[in-house]
Amino acid sequence: MSLNIWTGALEQGLLWGPMILGVYLTFRILNFPDLTVDGSFTLGAAVATRLILSGYDPWSASLAAVLAGAMAGLMTGLLHTQLKIDPLLSGILSMIALYSINLRVMGTANLSLLRVDTILTAIGDLTIHNFAALVLGGAVCLIAVTGLYFFLQTEVGLGVRATGDNPQMIRSLGVNTNITKIIGLALSNALVAVSGSLVGQYQSFADIGMGIGMIVVGLASVIIGEVLVRTPTLIRALLAALIGSVIYRAVIAIVLQLGMPATDLKLLTAAIVTAALAFPVFRGRFRKLPAYRERSG
Repeated sequence: MSLNIWTGALEQGLLWGPMILGVYLTFRILNFPDLTVDGSFTLGAAVATRLILSGYDPWSASLAAVLAGAMAGLMTGLLHTQLKIDPLLSGILSMIALYSINLRVMGTANLSLLRVDTILTAIGDLTIHNFAALVLGGAVCLIAVTGLYFFLQTEVGLGVRATGDNPQMIRSLGVNTNITKIIGLALSNALVAVSGSLVGQYQSFADIGMGIGMIVVGLASVIIGEVLVRTPTLIRALLAALIGSVIYRAVIAIVLQLGMPATDLKLLTAAIVTAALAFPVFRGRFRKLPAYRERSG
């Protein structure tokens, strides 16, 4: 395997990293199966690309994408908390609505950023151009992990964590769990939109279908990280999610090099998630085998 393959896997793992952290925040901390991710990822790319093509500064365009992602999470949160719609269904409704919204933002199914200055162009001017994506992805992931870690130690952040662990208990203490859910969902989808805006600029295009399956990719990365970290603290769990993102991208790069058709990548992702979810079950059964007990004894 060439060095370029591993470098590309690391770049993509880091650029998709904020999205993985967003999935971790909803699925593991907030205990909310949020399917808005597929729409908010594309939304981040659509908003950033459209604004850049309209002449706006790439940094301002990316910030607008983050705010748009937060609004998408807010929409899901309001559907669930105010209209009492099931968490899974509220995410599906938002995802469906965002498909039309993304088309409206883009104006077409595909927007190209070829020969257009982006954040990567600015980073490349400050560093070595070939390492611009690596520097940008590493810096954004560092900011995201640090910000999430300190936020989840605050009173509001602890409320978000407690809402995921035991909503009845935290409500009995006078905390409005509707507010904590909305905050968690808005923050999660803001992180997802960060990834969407960066990936769109990295790939030099935004496509209406680029977010399809992102929730499965996020889950695969989170679960891979959890398999590697047996007893995670908060900071180790956040870092494990990023490591899982890089490992997932490396696996994808390897199987493509081995000749797997790109059309089978979704099937491979489903297989990875299934294997990671089933790993504790197989490990428990393996430990019950007589030969294992004899060796451990």
